Amino acid sequence: MTVRVAVFTEPHRGASYDDQLRFARLCEAGGFDGFLRADHYRAMSDEPGLPGPTDAWLTLAALARETSRIRLGTLVTSATFRLPGPLAVMVAQVDQMSGGRVELGIGAGWYEREHTAYGIPFPGVGERFDRLAEQLEIVTGLWRTPVGESYTWAGEYYRLVDAPALPKPVQQPGPPVIVGGRGPKRTPDLAARYADEFNVPFTSVGETAQAYDRVREACDRAGRADSGRAPLVYSAGIVVAIGRTDVEAQRRAAPLHVKSALPPEDPVVGSPAQLVDRIGEFAAVGATRVHLRLIDLDDLDQLELIAAEVLPQLDGS
Repeated sequence: MTVRVAVFTEPHRGASYDDQLRFARLCEAGGFDGFLRADHYRAMSDEPGLPGPTDAWLTLAALARETSRIRLGTLVTSATFRLPGPLAVMVAQVDQMSGGRVELGIGAGWYEREHTAYGIPFPGVGERFDRLAEQLEIVTGLWRTPVGESYTWAGEYYRLVDAPALPKPVQQPGPPVIVGGRGPKRTPDLAARYADEFNVPFTSVGETAQAYDRVREACDRAGRADSGRAPLVYSAGIVVAIGRTDVEAQRRAAPLHVKSALPPEDPVVGSPAQLVDRIGEFAAVGATRVHLRLIDLDDLDQLELIAAEVLPQLDGS
């Protein structure tokens, strides 16, 4: 089985930059494919998440200079947080700082509570998806514009006039774009048009397979196979709480029972062998990459356990 394995973290639950640096370096040393983090400004539960949130792209810029191999990115940046022009500059700069290891996961945004907490406008869901579509067009358009030429865009929500479309990222035509979600209509169409990777976050194998089918159909409608673009990477998110014993696994699973704004998930709670089996089930429906959601950034032992007993069984890691 050839599957790349990345780690997904949620620093808004409570993690300093130093916590994330330690974790990312251990991911790199352990042979993981990527370190991706959420882009949120507050915890999903009523707990404060001390010491407080860290900005995703500030963090990734710093990690870019303090790691050397592992891929770095977001799952996912909210289109409500940043204007598309500055976002394209930001991601391109971090890509340069990392030597071409950055990935941009981007979504419409969904957690209203963090928007009201920090004074970020939160329009209705239709407008949020319209803004996401424009952001995807603008960010990828800026990256694709040849050096020496300018980029102009006039949309419903954003207007760019003679943008110099600089700086350029190391990766060409741009860093991989990840679009994900369970939506049945707009998400598949956006993935087919703009994404390099389509991710289904933290749900069952059956629901993930259905989402993949919807995106494959959207790719056919969009004529993606005839466009010369590379085929989509299909990935899955897996919530993980594993241990050497059942007691250890259950201890790690305890935070999963805390009331949260997140939708229902389908975690792997058990042994490394159970995680290998679940990854195999996702691979059977088309996944070639998985993102393991590890809850506690202080729990370095679980990370080392996965590196030692799971990664060697996956040719892509």
